[in-house]
Amino acid sequence: MTTIDVAVLGATGMVGQQFVARLGNHPWFNVTRLAASERSEGKRYEEATVWRLPTPMPEAVRNLMVDACVPGRGPKVVFSALEAGVAGEVEEAFARAGHIVLSNARNHRLDPLVPLLVPEINSDHLSILAEQRRVKGWSGAIVTNPNCSTVVLVMALAPLQRFGLTSAVVSTMQAVSGAGYPGVPSYDILGNLVPHIGGEEEKIETETLKILGSDGGRTMHTMVVSAHTSRVPVIDGHTMTVSVQVEAKAELDDVREAFTRFSGRPQELGLPTAPVPAIILHEEPNRPQPRLDADLGGGMAVSVGRLRTCPVLSYRFVAMGHNTVRGAAGASILNAELMQAELQCLS
Repeated sequence: MTTIDVAVLGATGMVGQQFVARLGNHPWFNVTRLAASERSEGKRYEEATVWRLPTPMPEAVRNLMVDACVPGRGPKVVFSALEAGVAGEVEEAFARAGHIVLSNARNHRLDPLVPLLVPEINSDHLSILAEQRRVKGWSGAIVTNPNCSTVVLVMALAPLQRFGLTSAVVSTMQAVSGAGYPGVPSYDILGNLVPHIGGEEEKIETETLKILGSDGGRTMHTMVVSAHTSRVPVIDGHTMTVSVQVEAKAELDDVREAFTRFSGRPQELGLPTAPVPAIILHEEPNRPQPRLDADLGGGMAVSVGRLRTCPVLSYRFVAMGHNTVRGAAGASILNAELMQAELQCLS
């Protein structure tokens, strides 16, 4: 297929850099526009950016001039790594101007007319885009990906839907990269655990129900989710312990098989960013671990381990995923791949 030109908003930040890095050699997408704040406008990307990823900055973007976040310019497809404080209005302006916005920000996630997409789970939620355009009067569109912890949880819960999910209790241990750069002060996090991340528990408890819901996410799932969130001195990879209650009685081997056989539309379609397998079930008693497992599947796979019965609920396990890849830039890119494969709406 002919490559599709794309733009990245908020291109100089940490998530923006992940977008740029992951799009650098993408077979479908070609970065032709980078946009950021006024202090970066008019500079070459390598001058405007303090590159903080372990992989090199793609050569093709080094000399691109950083533009302002002005809608109507550049390509139709826009990946947004904007901060929530500015993302809402800016992304809507781009959608009104005819751009397809793949957003990592929280602003539109719970809008009933905006898909909150995890392609392996709710690809059918893209069906509400026609109504989104009609009701909002946009010639473009906005599609969001979940919070960086929510996506790990829902990927781990999705295989268990066949048993009838009724409730889950989740406690997260979230990496410092989830706070952006410079993130949590070293004096607060080194040798420590911070048992509060503002707004995170509410995001997990509500976004999960929309993703697992029906009618494009407008009918929420009926399960109840109780979340505890903590920040830990880990660079990348959000880990969580999960206890879940299901309606049907199933043997542990049946649950194990549900995890190992889990797949979705991205895997069926062979999308470039789709991990195979989508979920990696670890049998070792001390896995998953962020240092060892965050980059599995190119950072897009979710790891599950320590699967066992729960004396209070039905089952319990540990889940882990890369928060700035599967939980941010990689998720938006996979959303775009699905939209092009299913709807051919990006070209």
